[in-house]
Amino acid sequence: MSGFTVAIVGRPNVGKSTFFNRMLEQRKAIVDNVSGVTRDRQYGVAEWTGKSFNLIDTGGFVPESEDVFEREIKKQVLIALEEANALIFVVDASTGITTLDEAMADVLRRTTKPVFLAVNKVDNADRLLEAAEFYSLGFENIFFLSSMTGSGTGELLDAVTALIDEDHTEPENADLPKFAIIGQPNVGKSSLLNALIGQERTIVSDIAGTTRDTIHTRYNLFKKDFILIDTAGIRRKDRVNEDLEFYSVIRAIKAMDEADVCLLMIDAAKGITAQDLSIFSLAVKKGKGIVILVNKWDLIEKDTNSAKEYEKQLKERLAPFTDLPIIFISVIDKTRIFRAVETGLEVYENRQRKVPTSQLNEVMLKAVEAYHPPVVRGYPLKIKYITQLPTVVPSFAFFCNFPDDVKQPYKNYLENQLRANFNFKGVPVRLFFRKK
Repeated sequence: MSGFTVAIVGRPNVGKSTFFNRMLEQRKAIVDNVSGVTRDRQYGVAEWTGKSFNLIDTGGFVPESEDVFEREIKKQVLIALEEANALIFVVDASTGITTLDEAMADVLRRTTKPVFLAVNKVDNADRLLEAAEFYSLGFENIFFLSSMTGSGTGELLDAVTALIDEDHTEPENADLPKFAIIGQPNVGKSSLLNALIGQERTIVSDIAGTTRDTIHTRYNLFKKDFILIDTAGIRRKDRVNEDLEFYSVIRAIKAMDEADVCLLMIDAAKGITAQDLSIFSLAVKKGKGIVILVNKWDLIEKDTNSAKEYEKQLKERLAPFTDLPIIFISVIDKTRIFRAVETGLEVYENRQRKVPTSQLNEVMLKAVEAYHPPVVRGYPLKIKYITQLPTVVPSFAFFCNFPDDVKQPYKNYLENQLRANFNFKGVPVRLFFRKK
């Protein structure tokens, strides 16, 4: 997919969350939004006319702030201005222009990036007349819409996707596997990169977020050749953790778009956080290979079953996708870091795996016979034929007589059978049911 990123900005209570959900839910091929990151910020992937882009809602305020706009919205908008390719500024037609809208507009006018003014809650002719006052904010791209009904959103999506360039040339080393190192700030991402290549390719510091930009490094040692993408936190130390997390998430999403496999690093002492889970969910929905690296394992007091128990708890949080390699490493001691590379390459191979149709049918039709699908309205549900689709993410089409009536538990059974018989460890698998 494209690495194009769009950020939604706006003051509270203008319907940003409804707008965000509408942008996602209107398209059939779109993943569900992921929430649970700091103050319920949301991240998702939207698709329109065959083009997809990252969508980020910058909502959320810190209640303790003395000046809500100056200390929260403005900081988040500045981060979005720096990182996003385009911005959607949502305002409310029912209340008209407020001082917060004007302050926000003042910040947005200074950017050279495209700004789309979305005048929300325009759901009748009277509102449309009243909404004309928003022309005075001075933005060229203005759209009148209703997030609740969806009217007007198509025109906005047309304008946004028109900016996405389809005629991009293949980057250098396009055929090499690409690994993105992602995770919380200060979890050891840059240290891992330096330990792997044996030189100070990136600045390593104890200050969370030293890495400012995503850095691409070619690894060509010990007969292994791939690209490492080191994601970033934030350089400025005056921003609080809320903004640091927001910034690092945007960076991780961008790196994810380029990668084949994501190496998700977590701190052994802290465990997997809500932010990590959000990033993990997005990686799954984008169809990326995933390897979990538990760093700083040398600092944990251990007994015989420590790793096994830790892995069990980790998989409970990552469910339902648990067919994942989990490696316990110490970047400082260089413990198992090369095993992490080897596992990443194995996951890359799993993601490329193509199962012959004859073998697929032989195995999976036996699995269907062993555990019959439920009866549908008195008729037996019959799966006649299975084939792998020619897609980047391993995807399988099951041809049957009632494709819309296959329930999730049976889909889970079929996926488990696929995984049990063919090695797709660390890779999301997609199942589609079609009419035979």
